[in-house]
Amino acid sequence: MPRLAPPVHVGGPDGPWNQLHRQWEDSGGVVVLATWGEWLPAVVTDPRLRGLLGDDWPRYRRTADATVRHRFAAARFVLKHAAAAALETDPAELDLAYRPGGRPYLRGVRGVDVSLAHTGELVVVGLSRTGRIGVDAEPLTRSLSVDVLLARACTPDERAAVKTLGGIGGAAGVTAALLRLWTLKEAYTKALGCGLRLPFARFGVPWAVEGEAAAYGDEGLLSPGGGPAGPRAWTFGAHRALGRYLVGVARHDGAPAAPLRPSSDRP
Repeated sequence: MPRLAPPVHVGGPDGPWNQLHRQWEDSGGVVVLATWGEWLPAVVTDPRLRGLLGDDWPRYRRTADATVRHRFAAARFVLKHAAAAALETDPAELDLAYRPGGRPYLRGVRGVDVSLAHTGELVVVGLSRTGRIGVDAEPLTRSLSVDVLLARACTPDERAAVKTLGGIGGAAGVTAALLRLWTLKEAYTKALGCGLRLPFARFGVPWAVEGEAAAYGDEGLLSPGGGPAGPRAWTFGAHRALGRYLVGVARHDGAPAAPLRPSSDRP
């Protein structure tokens, strides 16, 4: 059965990286969370800032708003340090690039999938060497339009399950279920590389209505085409983070591959 450990909270460049590396070795994937404020001292004091940002340096420099600029840099610091800890290399040796649509990847590191999300103070990084991974994060207090989400983001089975839940747990239960559905669907579409371009009502994660514990999608997951996804070993998890956020993770997990290292090759 696929494994997906809870996210590791990393409060700065000093780690804890041992825990992350153990997860990487054991299951071939990790999820890291941090706040950009925790990483701000490293951003403003590291003499390697320009080198660590690499191709992101021009964007950093032309961002006028200091808060946005520092948050942008901190997210890249978290990603590069997390990847470096997993791959046992130096963050400066990693080159972050972007595919059409904005999905990040590590140039020259083959077989490692990367996902990045941020909301408010929170930064979330997902890394996998066994297949695709997607992460999303939302504030637990996010205001939701129940009717709109039921109509536009839910399959018929999900709508029925949410409405049943409303009769049991009331409005709070409905809001929590819809937030889980939205977060996990966004993580799944990010893993597929299509993001919000894929209408959420076209595929389902009906078991996500039931609770926040990790759930496995082999039996209930629908593919983007609307049919059963089949036994693809997709792993899903919804985790509370720092008491204020919900983090959704979707990971396609085959047999763990051998740990990879940065390559000198450039595509």
